[in-house]
Amino acid sequence: MVKETMYYDLLGLPPTASSDDIKRAFRRLALKYHPDKNPNAGDKFKQISKAYEVLSDANKRALYDRGGESAVIGDRTNVGSARGSQLNILNIFFGGRSRTWPRADRRGRTVTHHLFVSLEDLYNGATRKLSIQKNVICPNCKGLGAQQGSVIQCPKCQGTGMETRIIGGCIPGMMHSLQTTCSECQGEGEHIRPCDRCPVCNGRKVTREKKILSVHIDRGMKNRQKMIFHEEGDQVPHSPPGDIVIVLEQREHPVFQRNNSDLLTIMEIELADALCGCRQRVRTLDGRSILVRSRPGEVIKPGDVKCIASEGMPVFRRPSERGNLIIQFKVKFPEPGWVPVEHLQQLQELFPSQAKPDLPEETEEVDLSNYDPSEDHKSSCRREAYDEDGVQYSHPRQCQTS
Repeated sequence: MVKETMYYDLLGLPPTASSDDIKRAFRRLALKYHPDKNPNAGDKFKQISKAYEVLSDANKRALYDRGGESAVIGDRTNVGSARGSQLNILNIFFGGRSRTWPRADRRGRTVTHHLFVSLEDLYNGATRKLSIQKNVICPNCKGLGAQQGSVIQCPKCQGTGMETRIIGGCIPGMMHSLQTTCSECQGEGEHIRPCDRCPVCNGRKVTREKKILSVHIDRGMKNRQKMIFHEEGDQVPHSPPGDIVIVLEQREHPVFQRNNSDLLTIMEIELADALCGCRQRVRTLDGRSILVRSRPGEVIKPGDVKCIASEGMPVFRRPSERGNLIIQFKVKFPEPGWVPVEHLQQLQELFPSQAKPDLPEETEEVDLSNYDPSEDHKSSCRREAYDEDGVQYSHPRQCQTS
C-alpha cells in the first residue's frame, strides 16, 4: 500500500504500473505539454517531469511509496530539475545515452592543497595560515554576468544547454541522434550580448579572490590526514560552493620516526654504558628533557629495544593519552688500542670466567686480520685473468693419442 498517489495520478497510472508503463506515459504527456509545443503548460510539464524522475528510479519510487513526497524532498539525492527531465525526453525519443545534465546539481570545484608540517606540529598542535585563490560570485553583477534583464535564453538550444544533431550517411535506417553541449552557450542555456556583459567579470559571472585560511592542526593528527573546509572552494551561480581539502604532509624528522601513536628512535651508547649502566638525555618534541637510564647491572646488547611508556605521540582527539617512546640501542665499541696491553689482564678478570679451549699439541696458532670483501673480489678477478691468459689445462681423465 502506497502512502500517496499524486505522482501516479499526474502520469495517469495506477501504483502497480510497470517501469515500461511509466516510460510510455511520460513520453505521451511530454509530447503534449512540452514548452516548445505548448508554451502555456510550463508548470504542468515540470510536474510530470518531477513525477517521472521519481517513479522511473527504483530507489526513489520505493522511497516515495513508503513516505510520500515529503520523504523524497527530504532525501538530498532525490532533488531533481525540470531541465534534467528535458534531457530524459531527448533520450527517450532518440534513444541516446543518459548523460549528466551540465548544470543540474552542479557544485563549485573542490580544491586540494598539501600543507607541509613538522612532527613537532603534529605533537604539540599548531595553526598555519594558507593563502588560496578561488572563484567568487561577481560582486558587481551578483552572478548574472550582465545587467538585470540582459540575459536571454540561448536561441540555439532554447535554454536546455544541449543540442541534438542527427548524423548518418545516405544509407536508409542508419541515421541516429547525438546530444552534445550547446556550442553557442557552452551548456549554460543563456546568451549575453557582448555589449551587455558585466565590465568586472566580462560575463563570466565570477571573479578571482585571494583568501587566507587558518588551518588548525590538532595534537595527534597523522601524516596524510585530510581536513575539509566545507563550501570554502570555488563558487558558481545558483549552486553550492565547492570544498577545500587540506592534506597534511609530514616532513622527515632527524631524530624520531612515527608509528601510529608511538615514537621510534635509535640511541647510540658507549660500550661502558652498555655494560655498566646507561644514562642518556633525550629531548622530547615539546622541548622537555628526560633522562633515560638502565638499572645497575643491566647489560644492553646491540639491537636491544626498550620502551618508555606514555612518552610517544598524543592520541588524536584524546590528547591526554599518549603512545610509547621506543628506543633501539646501538652500542659503539672502542677503537683498537683503547687500553694499554698491561691492563688487559685486569680488565679480563672483571668479566665472567670462560672455559679455555682444549688444544692438541699439534695446534697451530694464527692471528686474525681485517677482511675487505671488495679487495677479495679484485684479487679473485686478477687470478681468473691470469689463468685464462697463461695456462692451458687438460682434463685428467682425457685420453691422449700420439
